[in-house]
Amino acid sequence: MSRIGTKPVPVPGNVKVAVDAGSNTIKVEGPKGKLEFMHHADVSVNYAESDNQVVCSIPEDRRDSGRDKALWGTTRARIACMVQGVVDGYEKKLQVIGVGWNAQAQGKTLRLNVGYCHPVDLQAPAGVEFKVDGEFVSITGPDKEQVGQFAAVVRSKRPPEPYKGKGIRYVDEYVIRKVGKSMG
Repeated sequence: MSRIGTKPVPVPGNVKVAVDAGSNTIKVEGPKGKLEFMHHADVSVNYAESDNQVVCSIPEDRRDSGRDKALWGTTRARIACMVQGVVDGYEKKLQVIGVGWNAQAQGKTLRLNVGYCHPVDLQAPAGVEFKVDGEFVSITGPDKEQVGQFAAVVRSKRPPEPYKGKGIRYVDEYVIRKVGKSMG
């Protein structure tokens, strides 16, 4: 029995949920946007409008399978993230640390000057927005996966190095520093 999969996903009143059993698709629409997810065929998803909750389940004879329990819990977690995303949204904050290094917002393009001989331009995916405030870059959007992926791509352009701490890091990230060479 999946501990996460058995819990129903509560749906707030300002969120619309549509479940299409034929194509195994669930659509969630709320104030922050609209998301769609195609779940696995072995997991059945039902939306009870009277209770305002989404319930995921798998057949009784397959509840001992580790693979099916994992799919069950994953599907429920993805739906819960979709509901939270269209209501509150998700945010990742990055910090650009380095002398003369900066980030600039140019429409849907993020321009990074991080020590290369050329600026690095990154195009934000649909539904993802970013704001630049000094050395901080705030990436927001309703889709948790896209926000996290875009933040990881930005960070990968110049990950923090352990000697001086220069680079692009998450705001809550702790970089383990190393001692440099000692003269002796």
